Amino acid sequence: MEYKIDFLVIGTGIAGLSFALKVAEYGRVAIVTKKEAMETSTNYAQGGIASVFGQYDSFDLHIRDTLEAGDGLCNRGVVETVVKSGPERIRELINWGVAFTQDSAGKLELDLGLEGGHSQKRIVHAGDFTGHAIEQALVDCARNHKQIDIFENHIAVDLITYSTRMKRGLVTAAHEDRCCGAYVLDTKSNHVHTFQAKITILATGGAGKIYLYTSNPDIATGDGIAMTYRAGALVANLEFVQFHPTCLYHPEAKNFLISEAVRGEGGVLIDSHGRAFMEDYDPKKDLACRDIVARAIDNELKKSGDDCVFLDITHKEPDFVRERFPNIYQKCLSLGTDMTKEPIPVVPAAHYMCGGVLVDVYGKTDIERLYAVGETACTGLHGANRLASNSLLEAVVYAHMAAEQAVKELESISDEVCDALPPWDPMGTTDSDEAIVVSHNWDEIRRCMWNYVGIVRSNKRLLRARNRIETIQKEISDYYWDFKITSDLIELRNIAMVAELIIQSAILRKESRGLHYNIQYPEKDDKFWRKDTILRRPFVG
Repeated sequence: MEYKIDFLVIGTGIAGLSFALKVAEYGRVAIVTKKEAMETSTNYAQGGIASVFGQYDSFDLHIRDTLEAGDGLCNRGVVETVVKSGPERIRELINWGVAFTQDSAGKLELDLGLEGGHSQKRIVHAGDFTGHAIEQALVDCARNHKQIDIFENHIAVDLITYSTRMKRGLVTAAHEDRCCGAYVLDTKSNHVHTFQAKITILATGGAGKIYLYTSNPDIATGDGIAMTYRAGALVANLEFVQFHPTCLYHPEAKNFLISEAVRGEGGVLIDSHGRAFMEDYDPKKDLACRDIVARAIDNELKKSGDDCVFLDITHKEPDFVRERFPNIYQKCLSLGTDMTKEPIPVVPAAHYMCGGVLVDVYGKTDIERLYAVGETACTGLHGANRLASNSLLEAVVYAHMAAEQAVKELESISDEVCDALPPWDPMGTTDSDEAIVVSHNWDEIRRCMWNYVGIVRSNKRLLRARNRIETIQKEISDYYWDFKITSDLIELRNIAMVAELIIQSAILRKESRGLHYNIQYPEKDDKFWRKDTILRRPFVG
């Protein structure tokens, strides 16, 4: 089946839904999401959105904090734009129905939290389930909009560009490459549909599932980054993978994050003997930036041989803890830990991609009519390390700027711009009877990345990882073209591709900066490496 729409949005997090709601006033929108609409990384975000509302805060302070966290690689112009746009976008979310927590004094002002790396309280939140509150409000708005269709349980396979058409013999003259939509697998019927779109936007989130331990939901398989790289667009800074310092350590807890806000409210990291250790690593102690805290915990675990460290907030009033962190409190309690009486066992876990598809200030890629926003994109805001709670801020601000630009671009696009798209061709493929190939390679990639391309890296580890991933990539490629595709196979193909890109980027950067730490190059080198690591797929004629 072929669908023809004005805007194709791939992903239903804050970035994709915000964009869709804005452009729906100007054209027909199809939103594709590979699970249910609510199953996004946004939905699991606990902390909040960083924005300047406090009496003692200022744009200059937020800009300074962001630049310091980014360790020399932030684009200052982008930082200024995003920070100064924050309050207006927060008010817009409120108008869409997001109920952020108000201050306890009853002054109808937003309650503001503090997180690591921030010099002032500026985290706008909805209790400790901010992402869920945002996701629910935006999904409700999208479902009720007559110009928006949501295709749940549909996973994008690949983008369709003029290059695709030329390879199929459908275009005889050379064209500047542009995106015409995407092939999308309906995971219920297992049929691939063609979505023809004048404008396509990728909002597919991050790639945490590339690692064995992650705070991300299962959907975070780097789909947008992999598809865009295969289509020939630039990607950047993929060596900068942020490991959240505090993921709940428990055999029955899958991907459950202990918010940065717990440390912001006075939580202290301690070892198994009760010793607070962060003062050994940074003057800011437990409020240091995430890269420092994650490496500190990693080092403590390597020294002690322990499985985890602990986050202690028992010195706070129990009623305060239960009221401020109801979601975290109930989750820990269900697993046998009362955080008002005993420390929470925690470990670092892969959390956020600071790199991604390289875009301009409007979210445009270097493929015409293709945009990328949210964690999928590399905007220049985060640099070498994301400041806590700047991610949702970036997503909603860039969705706004991309929407404004896309609406302008739509006016110049004719209805025939992508006619005669080649249908999906499964010719020669059969149903697979070797699912073990998918599951085995998936597990091996994640273990390889965790062991060799994790919080602390070395040249030897990176080369081992590259050699193994190259072998796995060949196995996947042979398998992919012989058998009918499934959602599992699509995701395996994507995590292998993004794993390879992370490794390539990490090998290229001969220094340690922000989230990338190589024991062979322990120092930062501004003379040669104060620049982005940019990759493009080699052209194959």
